[in-house]
Amino acid sequence: MKVGIVQEIHRYPVKSMAGEALQEVRLGTSGLPGDRAWAVRDEKRGGIRGAKKIPQLMGLRARYAKPPAAEGSSPAEITLPDGTTLETGASDVNERLSQALDHPVSLWPLLPAEALDHYRRGAPTHDDLEAELRAMFGREPGEPLPDLGLFPPELLEFESPPGTYFDAFPLLLLTERALEAMGEKAPGSRFDVRRFRPNFLLSVPSDTSGTDTTERMPELAWRGGRLQIGEAVVRVSVECPRCVMVTHGFHGLPKDPSIMRSLVRETGGNLGVYASIETPGTVRVGDTVALTTAR
Repeated sequence: MKVGIVQEIHRYPVKSMAGEALQEVRLGTSGLPGDRAWAVRDEKRGGIRGAKKIPQLMGLRARYAKPPAAEGSSPAEITLPDGTTLETGASDVNERLSQALDHPVSLWPLLPAEALDHYRRGAPTHDDLEAELRAMFGREPGEPLPDLGLFPPELLEFESPPGTYFDAFPLLLLTERALEAMGEKAPGSRFDVRRFRPNFLLSVPSDTSGTDTTERMPELAWRGGRLQIGEAVVRVSVECPRCVMVTHGFHGLPKDPSIMRSLVRETGGNLGVYASIETPGTVRVGDTVALTTAR
């Protein structure tokens, strides 16, 4: 059953930095080649870090000058807030990134999954676990925290599944309809796709479901099912619990904590769905998205 089309394709070479738009991509079992292939390590508190802890990362951009390899970390180019560019392999990359972020960091390619100490979480900001989680997920006292039991148990110990820099799964899907619905519910906020960092932004007709929730958030109806996206087949896993990153200001978007208040009120704090790749294949902007197996 056709449910929509691919409207946009996005790849993010460095974890938590802005990325690049693509017209087509060869989707592999590990996701988009070169997606989240680099990350910074916090040299103050330890551990691989994203914009949950270092929000300035979202003000930097990363792209590939040449198509990246299917696996590993190919050379990428980073654009700093002042407009200057920096190669990932530059001898002074750590110094310049630390200066741009006003925080001591080092840049790292992907390491093997066996390098567990590399992927282990750094020191928390708060001694209290609940306070730490509320800060990471942008939740106020009394608001529900995400159900972390839906995610791989190793994420309690590691920043990402070892061998990757993904938050949890290799693919994030989001529909234009979900962004529009949130914009209608919170007209004072900008639900810009850049805040939510999907790999695929999908255009879905508004009449694909008979229930109010899946009419506004059609991707929720796909959980547990398979989608054919272009030549590839993906298995939709769980909804994406949003963190404090979506409230940060960057690249002309204002800082807006009310975005999280609206998400908690309307969706329990979730937006978009995670997926894994079952059948690799090429995906192009304009390709059909079809639900092949319902949950």
